[in-house]
Amino acid sequence: MVSVDDIRNAGILVVDDKEANIRLLEGMLRIAGYTAVASTSNANEVCELHRKHRYSLILLDLQMPGMDGFEVMEGLKAIEEDGYLPVLVITAQPAHKLRALEAGAKDFVSKPFDLAELRARVHNLLEVRLLHLESKNYGRVLEETVRELEASREVVRLKTIEERKKSEQELALAQETQESLLPRSLPEFENFRVHAFNSPTRYVGGDFYDFLQLSSGEWMGVLADVSGKGIPAALLSSMLLGALSMEFHSRAHPPDVLNRVNRLLCEKSLAHQFVTLFLFLLSPSGEGQFISAGHNPAYLFRASSGKVEELSSDACVLGMFDCSSYQSRAFSLNLGDILLVYSDGLTDAQNPREEMLGEDRLLSIIRECAPSGSRALEQRLLKTIEEFTEGLPQTDDITFVVVEKCR
Repeated sequence: MVSVDDIRNAGILVVDDKEANIRLLEGMLRIAGYTAVASTSNANEVCELHRKHRYSLILLDLQMPGMDGFEVMEGLKAIEEDGYLPVLVITAQPAHKLRALEAGAKDFVSKPFDLAELRARVHNLLEVRLLHLESKNYGRVLEETVRELEASREVVRLKTIEERKKSEQELALAQETQESLLPRSLPEFENFRVHAFNSPTRYVGGDFYDFLQLSSGEWMGVLADVSGKGIPAALLSSMLLGALSMEFHSRAHPPDVLNRVNRLLCEKSLAHQFVTLFLFLLSPSGEGQFISAGHNPAYLFRASSGKVEELSSDACVLGMFDCSSYQSRAFSLNLGDILLVYSDGLTDAQNPREEMLGEDRLLSIIRECAPSGSRALEQRLLKTIEEFTEGLPQTDDITFVVVEKCR
């Protein structure tokens, strides 16, 4: 019989062209106790690696540049003389599932994947694979056992002390993934100063911000708040950020971009997941446009008058309704004007007396500090968060972006 140690020591190869996905899968497998996990981002290496190491399971992404997953499986058939391909396909395309199974894959997981489901499928397929190898010696009776195992699904284990420890490790992995989505350094755009801050909760929410220089000479800024916590939120954030980057590299019209991204999220995200988002484009002259998808309003401080304007819209959140449509609204920044975009974790921050920081207090800070510039406003916001919360752990991420027209 196959023992638990046999399964955990079985060789596993992770194949994905994205390093973030490889790190996530490797971390999940090691947390689950697997000791022989290897990886490659080059699909052309898979067959040679398998010929050398004879992996018990290959986690294979279907969509890769150069050589896709289907071509990899054709190469593996020449190595596995008995036709058994130890492949678990990972795909975001539902139409590819049947084709993958017909090509020889033993199972599949849809992106974004559920960790409990993926652990169960990996464990089950490894057990099946090892039993399949033993079946050559034990004959027909064992082959029937294999067929029964292939039709079964592992029942999710009850939480134990060990499982709770694994959950903490997965939480750390989710936080690492979420932090990797934030820019390593803040960009420098012509005529603008940019500041940003993110303080995730211990439960790892889905806030992120990003900036992108466009070929048109404009630049894009975005702050998004993904529903949920932990690895599911981190995975959805990763998918959203990748989709926005890809869309803006091929087209620079924000309504078209968000309409396409919304349809993608409706198709790929879990039923209970959604995203609020504030996205803006600015030219070096200060002319711009914005879209607020179910997000709290941004604030625009006018240096000439000292007034604070509210930038908001009635657009729906992303990922809920595939029929939703998004339109941009024009705005502009003049010399000394400051734009503040933030997540609701800022205004919902609580102190030990369960009081919220609130929008009124935030507006007072803007009116008081914005005349001294974006740096002064950023520092005052950080000081206010620290003093108001009095060290109380927060239940939601606190994230904000400050942009000043300085020339």
